[in-house]
Amino acid sequence: MARVKRGTQHVKRRKSLMKKTKGMMWGRKSKIRLARPAMLKAGVNAYRDRRNKKRSFRRLWQVRINAAVRPLGLTYSTFIDKLNKANITLDRKVLSILAKDYPAVLLQIVEKIK
Repeated sequence: MARVKRGTQHVKRRKSLMKKTKGMMWGRKSKIRLARPAMLKAGVNAYRDRRNKKRSFRRLWQVRINAAVRPLGLTYSTFIDKLNKANITLDRKVLSILAKDYPAVLLQIVEKIK
């Protein structure tokens, strides 16, 4: 049986690892033993925070909508409830943009649901 030399795969794997840890601080960017766990942990954090990002943006949109409808005599929860009952299907992201950039349009929506 012929001898199998695996140097190329080994170098390729290390090079890929170094590419992923480029820009990290201290030995994590240059030493394999420190780079591997740093890369794995970075991947775990990235996965978790992609989900947390959705959560935090939804909270931001809710705060913006609430701040915009309070002067119009509504609270966030009653506003959303009346939107649902009026069968107006705008998501919170769009409502937030309307509240922030187009308050006149939001006022028209509030008048329609009252």
